[in-house]
Amino acid sequence: MTVYAIAQLRIHDRPRYNRYLERFMDVLKKHKGRLLAADDSPRVLKGDAQMDKVVVLSFADEAAFRAWGASPEYIEISKDRDASTDAVILFVKGID
Repeated sequence: MTVYAIAQLRIHDRPRYNRYLERFMDVLKKHKGRLLAADDSPRVLKGDAQMDKVVVLSFADEAAFRAWGASPEYIEISKDRDASTDAVILFVKGID
């Protein structure tokens, strides 16, 4: 079953976040993840959201998602994301 990661980010250190981005796609592709959306200026249609960016990723299944998230390459680059953003990250199961 396809799974999705949805990240809502508030970026407070743009240079460090950009360093994360420089390496992100190579790691994502290595683990066969797909970037479906990345919006630096999402519009809130309802509710109160304090984010600068929304990202949507997809993976073939939960095992692929977990392998990516636990990979040494992603753990290394995620240090920059963690240090440069406040984030809400959701794991969502698709409908197959």
